[in-house]
Amino acid sequence: RRAGKWIFLLRTISILKCHLPRIPLRRMNSIRTQLRADGRLHEFLKNHRPDMFNRHYAQCFPPGTPSLRLGRSSEKMYNYMDAQYYGEITLGTPEQNFSVVFDTGSADLWVPSSYCVSQACASHRRFRAFESTSFHHDGRMFGIHYGSGHLLGVMARDTLKVAGLPVVNQEFGESVYEPGGAFVIARFDGVLGMGYPSLAEILGNPVFDNMMAQKTVKEPVFSFYLSRKTSSSNLEGELVLGGADEELYTGPINWLPVTAKGYWQIKMDSVAVQGVNSFCPRGCQAIVDTGTSLIAGPTNDILTLQQLIGATPTNIGEFFIDCARLSSLPHVTFILGGTEYTLTAEHYVRKEMLGDRELCFSGFQAVDIVSSEGPLWILGDVFLTEFYSIFDRGQDQVGFARAKHPTED
Repeated sequence: RRAGKWIFLLRTISILKCHLPRIPLRRMNSIRTQLRADGRLHEFLKNHRPDMFNRHYAQCFPPGTPSLRLGRSSEKMYNYMDAQYYGEITLGTPEQNFSVVFDTGSADLWVPSSYCVSQACASHRRFRAFESTSFHHDGRMFGIHYGSGHLLGVMARDTLKVAGLPVVNQEFGESVYEPGGAFVIARFDGVLGMGYPSLAEILGNPVFDNMMAQKTVKEPVFSFYLSRKTSSSNLEGELVLGGADEELYTGPINWLPVTAKGYWQIKMDSVAVQGVNSFCPRGCQAIVDTGTSLIAGPTNDILTLQQLIGATPTNIGEFFIDCARLSSLPHVTFILGGTEYTLTAEHYVRKEMLGDRELCFSGFQAVDIVSSEGPLWILGDVFLTEFYSIFDRGQDQVGFARAKHPTED
């Protein structure tokens, strides 16, 4: 009788797991890679400095726009320059499709509007409010400042679907003005933020908060799997809503409490290079950010780290690495909750093809984000590709386990 109970329980778990909503994520070339291939990267970075855009466009935003405050979102557009993982959502009735970055480092949902006047909108799918029978006009304006790119728009409410899950009366932004070349080149149409409500620039509940309130997810949990390579035969990435997929990770889950409910912020014990505790030996704060491709940290620490891994600076802020030396480069280990998360050079070096030449770049980036707990590190996709990540709003914690990749099967 007891064996029968176990069989029933295992079948139930299997059925529940099969019905967890999943969003396939596609891995594509980043904006940076496309610009480099076209020979336009140097000019783009020169013309999109945050200080220049601040002077030119700050007066265009509604008074009191939160993101114009010093230090808020100043690097976000540079992060999107390296974004590679996108998934599909729909808005409206009948459904209109959009490709978005599912971003744990922000909390707003926006897509281009059919009324947008920017060049960027012309190359993307645009929301046609007049075609949706479930659309509700809001009337408020919003502005999001990305440092090197700015976005203006109007607020709206409509039915959103993510992996078939309906969210009614979801507040979102229709962008009507997107200056800056990055949005023109971007493969994604918009951004769906999955951070805490306090991180939102737009008033209203973020998408996952509405999912929890409307009970469209079984558990207040979502999780990410990011692949290493683009492949038509293998899973490129996946977002699971309401749980996690045990087939995509191995070993135990290490849970870390959220220390500040804005970003998914956790405590990091230290960062070690080749076994030596080189950075934040007394602990520091880190944010887990699927919308940032690289691993970022305070400028002084990252510059030292670049030296330790033999990276050479370029005149546009990138760091080259000799591809022939990868096997001799040191390991970099992040200690979180007493558990070591080690990256080899094969993990933290980004490879790009330029014509028939292979180029290698450091996966570390200097970003200075000040918080009340001190400078923040960012664990972006370079880290999250190696470790399956689980975001638990019910217990306010983040879990990590080693991701399973095809070569490990």
